[in-house]
Amino acid sequence: MEVVGAVSVHVNGKAEIEDFDLSAVVQLEPLPPIVEAENGDKQNGREIVLGRNVHTTCLEVTEPEANDEFTGDKDAYMASVLARYRKNLMERTKYHLGYPYNLDFDYGALAQLQHFSINNLGDPFIESNYGVHSRQFEVGVLDWFARLWEIEKNEYWGYITNCGTEGNLHGILVGREVFPNGVLYASRESHYSVFKAARMYRMDCEKVDCLISGEIDCADFKAKLLANKDKPAIINVNIGTTVKGAVDDLDLVIQTLEESGFSEDRFYIHCDGALFGLMMPFVKRAPKVTFKKPIGSVSVSGHKFMGCPMPCGVQITRMEHINALSRNVEYLASRDATIMGSRNGHAPIFLWYTLNRKGYKGFQKEVQKCLRNAHYLKDRLHDAGISSMLNELSSTVVFERPLDEEFVRRWQLACQGNIAHVVVMPSVTIEKLDDFLNELVEKRSTWYQDGEVQPPCIAADVGSENCACALHK
Repeated sequence: MEVVGAVSVHVNGKAEIEDFDLSAVVQLEPLPPIVEAENGDKQNGREIVLGRNVHTTCLEVTEPEANDEFTGDKDAYMASVLARYRKNLMERTKYHLGYPYNLDFDYGALAQLQHFSINNLGDPFIESNYGVHSRQFEVGVLDWFARLWEIEKNEYWGYITNCGTEGNLHGILVGREVFPNGVLYASRESHYSVFKAARMYRMDCEKVDCLISGEIDCADFKAKLLANKDKPAIINVNIGTTVKGAVDDLDLVIQTLEESGFSEDRFYIHCDGALFGLMMPFVKRAPKVTFKKPIGSVSVSGHKFMGCPMPCGVQITRMEHINALSRNVEYLASRDATIMGSRNGHAPIFLWYTLNRKGYKGFQKEVQKCLRNAHYLKDRLHDAGISSMLNELSSTVVFERPLDEEFVRRWQLACQGNIAHVVVMPSVTIEKLDDFLNELVEKRSTWYQDGEVQPPCIAADVGSENCACALHK
């Protein structure tokens, strides 16, 4: 039996695989071809570029052969697939810049727990009949965030979600249950999950205009409030928008509600802090997100700034609101007010481990590093004559969309219309930014060398003062 890059030894008549040599594994596939959107879908006047059809590259599941138990061929094949996949992950991680994931982590100490099926189904604060859970870790993490957002233990309820979207779905659902006929208000640059929630819950939804920064335009917000002043307001406030990293002014939102005649018993505010919800407390001059203000819920992602290797999040709301959702479940011997039933019991342990290792000071240090490196990237783009913008409270650097979609896919950039962005996370080093910038400048010199094609004007996205096109230089 021959297995590429592996040494095969036989133990008790069965083949086992030892010491994969990754250098011997088959080379990675080239970047996939660009697949244009079907039906001529467009966004901001340009074709939406979709990814490849995964069915062309999927790994088929095959039935074991009758003699596999003795030959070990199946095990050898799977080991070679996994070794190749690991090499692929290592390579793609080198060129990861456009999505807000912190890839700088080491959870080797938790490997011993991967042999257990840990499930935190039901209410985190009420133990169910299923005994293999991690509620003690989950509640410890929730208490940490409750202190961060200044709400007493007996006044909050929350849980660790399966992703950031679930936090938004839950927060908006609580708002809808508190105000069944309420209107949902969210800026146009809110995460798509907010508008998904509106569709799922059949809610009336008002999309509010934004400032150039991406922050909610409170003048337009006020106009829309006054047009619906007979209905309660459910508001999504962004603590860092998806594309520009803009932070809505929570105090101004509350002031606008009050000026429009909405008392605190007629509005519910959900704060979507997916990425910056954990960074903001460590940024000087940043507006404070706290339950001492009249907000209803806050959610953050655990797999973004915190660096949990599996998608998860934290959702906290006021205890007074949760009874509208909570139901007794005899099957669990518990209550449940969550979106999902079964919940990943490993995620709370990873979050607990990270919080204990880093603490407030560790997070503060990482936030300062991210902001410093983001300013470095912004300054270098400016020096290279490339249109770019960086919001004051953000580590998301927005710049002109690269002309070559292969370059976009290589660096895994997130794009919208004529702009792209890099999210500077703790795992993004100056060296990686230099590699990206040097390659961008080199490629850009070929894209625009003949003068027939000009860099796009993105003044409408970043402001004329940040646009370096021929018109605004």
